[in-house]
Amino acid sequence: MEAIAAHAGVSKPVLYRYFADKSELWLAVGQAAGAMVLDAMIPAVAAMREERAAIAAAIDVYLAHIEGDLNLYRFVVHQPDIARHRDVVADVVDTVASGLARIFGDRLRARGLDSGASLPWAYGVVGYVQSVGDWWLRQQQPISREALGEYLTTFLWGGVSGISRAADTPGGLAAQQEGWATT
Repeated sequence: MEAIAAHAGVSKPVLYRYFADKSELWLAVGQAAGAMVLDAMIPAVAAMREERAAIAAAIDVYLAHIEGDLNLYRFVVHQPDIARHRDVVADVVDTVASGLARIFGDRLRARGLDSGASLPWAYGVVGYVQSVGDWWLRQQQPISREALGEYLTTFLWGGVSGISRAADTPGGLAAQQEGWATT
């Protein structure tokens, strides 16, 4: 708390007026960081008409945020010494995945497909991108953000583009979903 107060240019007692301890500060910072990512991601993704471009936009927003403030990212994600009453990283993942699930669900419904898988898919995307982003920062960004974004987009696009194909084929997603409804 002393180092944080010094960095903020305030005394420790002033900092303690707002946060009882480091875990409360960590929670507040993490929630604000997550909101910043989501606030940038939603309009970036919504502006894209093509699904592949939407995936690329979401990935780029996330990578730009973690690259833009490495100290913030490390403070929020890598704090094993803080006694956590709540896991802010999990809260941020929940928030971002829920936002992506709404977008995925809307796009699936617009194609006449069931949107039931949108939430697990959104969690999968968030976990995948977060894990690779963490690797990228720990390795001191061995490739450019643009290249990494393209790699991630290409990998994820295979799954997304397969949804429509699977739904349109005999025995595909639509048939499986009908079978699930009767079991």
